[in-house]
Amino acid sequence: MSAGADRRFMALALSLGRRGMGRVWPNPAVGCVIVKEGRIVGRGWTADGGRPHAEPQALAKAGAASRGATAYVTLEPCAHHGQTPPCAEALVAAGVARVVIAAGDPDPRVAGRGVEILRRAGIEVETGVMQAEAEADHAGFLMRITTGRPFVTLKLASSLDGRIATATGESRWITGPEARRAVHALRARHDAVMIGGGTARADDPMLDIRDLGITRQPVRVVISRRLDLPTDGRLAQTTKSQPLWLFHGPEADARRAEWLALGAECLSCEVSGGQVSPVSALAALAEKGLTRVLCEGGGALAASLLREGMVDELIVHSAGLAIGAEGTPSLGAMGIDRLANAPRFALVEAKPLGADVQSVWRRKA
Repeated sequence: MSAGADRRFMALALSLGRRGMGRVWPNPAVGCVIVKEGRIVGRGWTADGGRPHAEPQALAKAGAASRGATAYVTLEPCAHHGQTPPCAEALVAAGVARVVIAAGDPDPRVAGRGVEILRRAGIEVETGVMQAEAEADHAGFLMRITTGRPFVTLKLASSLDGRIATATGESRWITGPEARRAVHALRARHDAVMIGGGTARADDPMLDIRDLGITRQPVRVVISRRLDLPTDGRLAQTTKSQPLWLFHGPEADARRAEWLALGAECLSCEVSGGQVSPVSALAALAEKGLTRVLCEGGGALAASLLREGMVDELIVHSAGLAIGAEGTPSLGAMGIDRLANAPRFALVEAKPLGADVQSVWRRKA
């Protein structure tokens, strides 16, 4: 197979894998394509909830055509026995002749063992095809394994002068319907949506995915040091239909029982500078299996994530209006006195969304 063909089929595998984003945690969103004599005979991606994996699904569709075929996989096939047998062994049993892998899996249970199983069976293995693209797609899973925290996307929606509300607190709607629809698509690609307690109290949000034909909902995460959140709000009243995880400080123990009775999950975190430590909260989210988290504010939580270097991707929706200095800023205080200390991001994309503009930024190394 030519290098061009390898890239073309791997690009398809990557596009299939993206279908699982936000739906498969704690597993990675893997894609797999089986090709024989230049023709696609099977394809698959990680199923909702993380199982079945991509490879056995693609092999099942290919059937007998798998023998002598090439398998394109976006992440090294697993090598350990869990709830399902190792995907590397499934590829061997199917009789594939060649496996092309985009990126390695740093999980200690895999980490080269998947490749070793394949090569030991006489299968030709090629690695690193579209590796950068695969590592970007799998960033949340890879970061959870290597750094102990999930990938974090921070979404900000503001006026041209960076305000999210007027002096009276009016904020609906600064951005238009196209930008709001884009936010629902963003939620669909993340395992969880996270906000601060102030946003929960002020906006009474649902933090769900609507109008996209998607039934699987993200985990809702609220950071509230004292758990002083309304128990008659929409978040509290929908804990049975969509998970609600509350991260709080030790002084909130008196309110835990009330929220636990409502069906929420309560997790105590370290407190730093008068706030729940974002480092502690993200570590706890990773421990529970989350790989991709979308933060939608408010300003204090967004500032604390930026200050701690915990924002990997920044998505800004800018509306064509100005509110002025008396409005609420999109970011809280960050204690920056020199530009050299400000977190910097590289622009990836900018495009119109109806009357608004969406810009996507990635954290600079």
